[in-house]
Amino acid sequence: MQIVDSHCHIDRVDLEEFGGSVESMLSHAKELSVNKFLCVCIDLEHFDQVHNLALQHSNIYASVGVHPTEIISKEPSVEKLLELSSSERVIAIGETGLDYFRVKKDEADWQRDRFRRHIRASNKSEKPLIIHMRESKEDIIDILQKENAQSGVMHCFAEDWETAKAALDLGFYISFSGILTFNNANDLREIAKKVPADRLLVETDSPYLTPAPYRGKPNSPAYTYYVAEKLAEVRNTSIDEIAEVTTTNFNNLFFP
Repeated sequence: MQIVDSHCHIDRVDLEEFGGSVESMLSHAKELSVNKFLCVCIDLEHFDQVHNLALQHSNIYASVGVHPTEIISKEPSVEKLLELSSSERVIAIGETGLDYFRVKKDEADWQRDRFRRHIRASNKSEKPLIIHMRESKEDIIDILQKENAQSGVMHCFAEDWETAKAALDLGFYISFSGILTFNNANDLREIAKKVPADRLLVETDSPYLTPAPYRGKPNSPAYTYYVAEKLAEVRNTSIDEIAEVTTTNFNNLFFP
């Protein structure tokens, strides 16, 4: 069985419990059958760190992008995103999107402009988008449609079925995180039942959003296992089936 953590921030995981070793952290993940990782970039200042992890480990891949809540980071031009994404170890553009929780919608023109640049870089590079969406679902879908976004994933999905359906209609994938295991996530679990099997992904978003049974403790990519386990329970299937389906979907999206 192979499980892919389709969205994590390995460069930000606290390695103290792994003796300061990325290799030890990866070994721990392998014990739970998690053995492929997409390490997601959130600013250009730390791109080299993310990229170097992918260069040093054959089972880690990288993205390039600037997160919508990164206010003081360097602004990415389309040209810069294309330059950095030219590495074969960089397989996605993002994390990008809109976040109106931290920035008011009427003050977020700069977020929308940044988002559009990422979409254009994705279309030109033919590398999928990784979308962050918080309190911004209408604008996200609208901009993706208007910019003719070609491919991508709604990471850490926690919106309603109408938004999931709109993303699916655009050809996007839906990725579920540890939120799926939270006690108050019944509505999200209902959505997870409806997403077509060939559009599902799983992730940790580690070091954030630790799933049950480890809520309150630091998250790490190994815990993708528990997201897959919960998704299997919700969809009344086996974890082996979820592992196979989500691994195939990851490969179809990022290695077409």
